[in-house]
Amino acid sequence: MKKKTVTLAAGATALAAAAGAVWWFTDTAPYPYDKRRLLDLPLPFLRAADIDRALDPADGERMLEIGPGTGLQSLHVAPQLGCQGRLDIVDIQQKMLDHVQKRAADAEISTIHGTRADATCMPFDAGTFDAVYLVTTLGEIGAPRESLTEFHRVLRPGGRLVVGEFFDRHWIPFGRLRSYADDCGFQLQERHGPTVAYLATFVRS
Repeated sequence: MKKKTVTLAAGATALAAAAGAVWWFTDTAPYPYDKRRLLDLPLPFLRAADIDRALDPADGERMLEIGPGTGLQSLHVAPQLGCQGRLDIVDIQQKMLDHVQKRAADAEISTIHGTRADATCMPFDAGTFDAVYLVTTLGEIGAPRESLTEFHRVLRPGGRLVVGEFFDRHWIPFGRLRSYADDCGFQLQERHGPTVAYLATFVRS
């Protein structure tokens, strides 16, 4: 009986490893809409309270979220900006934007505005935003360095950039992010969390 249990456990472990390998090598960017339910799961070191600490949203600010997914962060951040504030969300998948807008309407949040665009070339004037943030999204952008240049452009001087990353196939190690940010004119303010799950706050010079 014990031998059979060990065999079953080993088989289950092997099956899980195989499933993980399939997920790792078939995971695509951007994240597919049909797997959206997984995006509502909070990740260690990237929970709402962690993001609040890194982003420090304030009443009346205008912020930009890149790759909002199903709106896990959007619906939490937008109310903190007050009725005079505004949260713009950008995604290249219209289905994701529509999903967030519906959830916002259901929650009676009217300050979230969606725009379908590529993060490397967005239809916003220079110096528009007080803060830009993205969570587990940077690695899914085909040109992450170019996207940081664009974030620098649309941020006002002194504006904040918050990047959250979690280990997956598209993960951007902190060292690489820091190099990109330095090249684009950002100054590191703080970082929280380990290498595999971190939040980093930068300030636009």
